[in-house]
Amino acid sequence: MSRERKMYPKEFKLMSVELSKTRSDLTVLAKELDIKPSLLYRWRKEFSVKQCTSFPGNGKVILTETEQKLARLERELRETQMERDILKKAISIFSRNDSKYSGS
Repeated sequence: MSRERKMYPKEFKLMSVELSKTRSDLTVLAKELDIKPSLLYRWRKEFSVKQCTSFPGNGKVILTETEQKLARLERELRETQMERDILKKAISIFSRNDSKYSGS
């Protein structure tokens, strides 16, 4: 039995975070909002780290221009390292074959 994941709109999350700043007991607030306290803590943490880009919706993270460039460069680095490893293996395979047939 799979439970359906509950989706909350961005406005609800922002309102919850703002309310949590004024309240001292977050578990009571979470009960009032009918959410788990851990979810409220997670929303607060996400909002404190990325205020303007928090809660993008459907799990799609909004990256800044610098973060996009970093992700692209990391992807290119992985591809280049993979190409290098393949070429190293190919060189070792061909160099083994050359020694078998040379000079005999």
